[in-house]
Amino acid sequence: MPTFTAHPPGDPEGLFTSDSWRVFRIISEFVDGFETMTNLGPSVSIFGSSRLSPTSPYYKLSTDVAEAIAKKGFAVITGGGPGLMEAANKGAQNAGGPSCGLGIDVPYEDALNNYIDLKYRLNFRYFFIRKVMFIRYAQGYVFLPGGYGTMDELFEALTLIQTNKIHPFPIFLMGSSYWAGLIDWIKDKMLKEKCISEKDLELFRITDDPEEVANGVEAHYKKNKSEKNF
Repeated sequence: MPTFTAHPPGDPEGLFTSDSWRVFRIISEFVDGFETMTNLGPSVSIFGSSRLSPTSPYYKLSTDVAEAIAKKGFAVITGGGPGLMEAANKGAQNAGGPSCGLGIDVPYEDALNNYIDLKYRLNFRYFFIRKVMFIRYAQGYVFLPGGYGTMDELFEALTLIQTNKIHPFPIFLMGSSYWAGLIDWIKDKMLKEKCISEKDLELFRITDDPEEVANGVEAHYKKNKSEKNF
């Protein structure tokens, strides 16, 4: 016998019903994320390309900055993938610090990298939930060279701080030559066209020194003592 599904009047295709049930899946991802990360402690989220190999100089830079951060007592959070994310998780484990990976279901990343602590391995379907996890426990953001995903996280963090939606925290751009063209464009276009203000340029710092990043995050945390951003 065929099975028939009754849909509410005015919703012959069941679109609204399916959307309502999707809410439960969204809630479950939030619950899993919060329950897993609540005990992670003050953390730093590190972003960078999944496509860069261990032969890239940025791979070592990612490992070094994560190691310096972990030695200060902070957990390291990455997107859990290969490339510079793997390097950051590796650096955290090298220093004996908590290493967290927040994976995402995408076609070109099959599995989380091998340098993530088993209890801090998460995988998400929805990007927006994953973004909440990156930012909720972060005492700082570190951006190494990356593509659209890295840029997405960078500008979202800048926007949230600019609009006072979260507590301000330090944002570091590492790999100065990689970012030079973007920063020039921000100054020459965004600032000159008055789409941002001078003080918005103070929301991030450019450095290639892992110790400067680690010290900056530590100083911010000691001054503010805020373990959650919202």
